[in-house]
Amino acid sequence: MVDVLIGLQWGDEGKGKIVDYLASHYDVIARFQGGPNAGHTLYVNGQKIVLRTIPSGVFNEKTLNLIGNGVVIDPVTLKEEIEGLKKQDILLDHNLFIAHKAHLILPTHRALDAASEQAKGKEKIGSTLKGIGPAYMDKTGRNGLRVGDILASDWQQRYERLRQKHIDMLRLYDFEIEWQSWEADFFAAVDYLRGLNIVNGEYWINHQLATGKKVLAEGAQGSMLDVDYGTYPFVTSSNTISAGVCTGLGVAPSKIGEVYGITKAYCTRVGGGPFPTELHDETGEKLRAAGHEFGAVTKRPRRCGWIDLVALRYSVMLSGVTRLIITKADVLDGFEEIKAATAYKIKGEETQEFPFDICDATADPVYKSFAGWETSISECKQAKDLPASFKEYCLFVEEYLQTKIQFISNGTGRDQLLSLF
Repeated sequence: MVDVLIGLQWGDEGKGKIVDYLASHYDVIARFQGGPNAGHTLYVNGQKIVLRTIPSGVFNEKTLNLIGNGVVIDPVTLKEEIEGLKKQDILLDHNLFIAHKAHLILPTHRALDAASEQAKGKEKIGSTLKGIGPAYMDKTGRNGLRVGDILASDWQQRYERLRQKHIDMLRLYDFEIEWQSWEADFFAAVDYLRGLNIVNGEYWINHQLATGKKVLAEGAQGSMLDVDYGTYPFVTSSNTISAGVCTGLGVAPSKIGEVYGITKAYCTRVGGGPFPTELHDETGEKLRAAGHEFGAVTKRPRRCGWIDLVALRYSVMLSGVTRLIITKADVLDGFEEIKAATAYKIKGEETQEFPFDICDATADPVYKSFAGWETSISECKQAKDLPASFKEYCLFVEEYLQTKIQFISNGTGRDQLLSLF
């Protein structure tokens, strides 16, 4: 079976740490969507490491790792990431595999991303300018180049055809960027990529399943950024919910097992888009400071607010979450009062459904308040050590979402994860 791990909010939920923790229980960790804008942060031997494209199972020598066909790959970023891990004595020659059908991000994709975002003016969606959106557009437009194409005898001609298409498109924008200077690094990285383990991803993953291997599919970004079900158009370009596993890896729905859903104990978001529980006051600043809320890759300050249980229940429903994980619970240690949104008030009416027109509607959150625990839970070694007010908060979350909490993360350390059952 393929178990799934996804973020339930707008990304940055702490997926990297959880995958790293779970990896020892699985034979294969597989990324199924997203691109190098998704930074999964882990702390290994006290050192902060950010993974962008590589699955988070690489710190376990016996775990195999697959970059699936649903991922878009920037060869330059991937090369840098692998070389960076080598400096940490983490060698990937034997345990990193890349699907033939994963699409490539070209230098001109990055140029188009920057030009398109600038042209939006005040309507910017907050793109990370990594070329991910344009690469997915070429994929759905049936123009894209895939990893397998770099092995073709006419690779250069294929590249030049797509590059020319992009050059023609760039002429439509009043924007200039010296993307040509990026090509040397790109071609060097493509040569590097040819020396890695490139496989028929769908056959590879199904062979692992047929031989009894346990697989964990690792999602990037968050459910509320899903291109179909997120806060459109302020979304990413792929399916971030559990359904994306089937198309992103090439496995049948009947092969899906447990679905781990990760949420912070509060909410954050990077870039534009609706955020009903966002706090623009001292409390929001306190959350940002306590949680060190700055992008792992982009370094952008994250918008912060109380946990949104309306959006969270929507995400749980969409992906069929069976095991809930709450991260960064210790960030709330210093708050006298903690709030959770249990409904929205839109045009005077209260609703617990996430609305279609969330980008246009004024959704005022209806909050339930809880007494803060005002003590450090980072020292707790077992669930029974947690303060009573924290347990009350967790019980309410479980009842509202109708999903059991399996783990509570109470610090950045790999060992700071408490099991509730």
